[in-house]
Amino acid sequence: MISRRDFLAAGTALASLLAAGGAGFAQAVDTGKLTEAELLRFGTPGTFTILHLTDIHAQLMPLYFREPSVNLGVGAARGLPPHLTDGAFLDYFKLRPGTRDAYAMTAQDFTALARAYGRMGGADRMARLVKAIRAERGADKVLVLDGGDGLQGSWSALQTKGEDMVKVFSALGLDAMVGHWEFTYGADRMMALKETAPFAFLAQNVRSIEWQEPVFDAARMFEKGGARVAVIGQAFPRTPISNPRWMIPDWEFGIREEDMQKQVDAARADGADAVVVLSHNGFDVDRKMASRVSGIDVILTGHTHDAMPAVVEVGKTLLVATGSHGKFISRLDLDAKDGKVTGYRFQLIPVFSDAITPDPEMEKLVAQVRAPYAAALAREVGRTDSLLYRRGNFNGTFDDMICDALLKERDAEIALSPGFRWGGTLLPGDPITFEAIANATAITYPACYRNTMTGRQLKDVLEDVADNIFHPDPYFQGGGDMVRVGGVGYAIDVSKGVGQRISGLTFLKTGKPVEADKSYTVAGWASVAQNVEGPPIWDVVERYVADTRTVTVTPNSAVKVTGA
Repeated sequence: MISRRDFLAAGTALASLLAAGGAGFAQAVDTGKLTEAELLRFGTPGTFTILHLTDIHAQLMPLYFREPSVNLGVGAARGLPPHLTDGAFLDYFKLRPGTRDAYAMTAQDFTALARAYGRMGGADRMARLVKAIRAERGADKVLVLDGGDGLQGSWSALQTKGEDMVKVFSALGLDAMVGHWEFTYGADRMMALKETAPFAFLAQNVRSIEWQEPVFDAARMFEKGGARVAVIGQAFPRTPISNPRWMIPDWEFGIREEDMQKQVDAARADGADAVVVLSHNGFDVDRKMASRVSGIDVILTGHTHDAMPAVVEVGKTLLVATGSHGKFISRLDLDAKDGKVTGYRFQLIPVFSDAITPDPEMEKLVAQVRAPYAAALAREVGRTDSLLYRRGNFNGTFDDMICDALLKERDAEIALSPGFRWGGTLLPGDPITFEAIANATAITYPACYRNTMTGRQLKDVLEDVADNIFHPDPYFQGGGDMVRVGGVGYAIDVSKGVGQRISGLTFLKTGKPVEADKSYTVAGWASVAQNVEGPPIWDVVERYVADTRTVTVTPNSAVKVTGA
């Protein structure tokens, strides 16, 4: 970690590039030095304040996280935020290249800017900001909400089955959360965590299959700043498809648009001054829901890890996207009374770790929950010569490394790795610690399978995943990224329909087309089937990195994209 002094020096050196007053960010002042006070500067407050965090994926420590350079929109979302990256993103939001805005929110010049601005996030830094805003406004005017994927994604979270993050969220003063990856701890564990947590776990769209009864509370009314604020929870609607159904066999999910309308209407009838949907639908799904469900003032969106420095307005509904991994906290102040919202102010607060003093109480708690695993997490397995990142619709160099590990350690011809979006970024020259590996692989169904698959079956898998991502109707999208491949290449036309997007499947070892009726040895992990046999993925990757010692990954050019 660079020192605070070095961080401020970097800020001074880059001061000439920093823009004044970019959309939503508290920009550096004349000195060019970034301070907590600048991050917290907001202006005239509203009736009450919402602080939104989402998709932290149990990351308690500051990290690097590179945003995607490819994030394609299809259908009505084509060319619209959040489906803009790098220069197009900066142009749309009127932000300058080379600034901390560009570093935090794009992949442009990432390595150089990361070395200048340092890591982001960290539970102790987030706690510092949340406490400062509470102190400024008064706790009776602040609502802290988490959009899901908070209890999963790290080694300590896996080992404690989410208990470490419940402790952290409790100390943060969380009021409510929703879920997605939380459900992969299983139904019994999820209910146990819900019962012990001092905050609400909301999900209007989860029902028992047999009785069609709600599994969780749908909504909760909060009194903040003299206003009645209804918060309605929306869990990830495709959980039993994207994740193992056998872990939650008695629950069903879905978008449940009609039920959402009923919840909004009930909240209004109960005297709500503001109706807030705390959602893990994904941005495009929430954008469609906002156009079809009336009476929602705010949708705090999650799942797709989008970070945007301004709200998106859909009719009278505000959509807020807060990113992931603890890089940002969204602050939304609403003026609300007499049953309606009359104004708002928004700020996306970047959590620049080296500019924020750690909160001592949270720092102590984080050290305590990590202590049993600290030695294992710090173990250096190897090093990287390449930038290892994960985000992107088709490729990520960290995923390419995982595929290389599967090919070598499982003696396979083809490797498949899921398009998960969580896990930190490593800069060239960084050590590859066990923690870095675990942060990209720590799931409850980690077995690495090895089986055979025909060329036709492989194409069917790719077509199925592609339709899940690029279906033009957001309600049929899962909001993920394409499965990563090793040993093969292909072309994809994202403008085509189901079953027609994938072509040119090539077996890279020979350079010849993949044969439809020929069987190939395939290794992969994170199968949603039950009783899959094989070593856990973190062991496979650790063996590969330990044998390789210094990892070099050439960006994958075997996937050709058209129709974008």
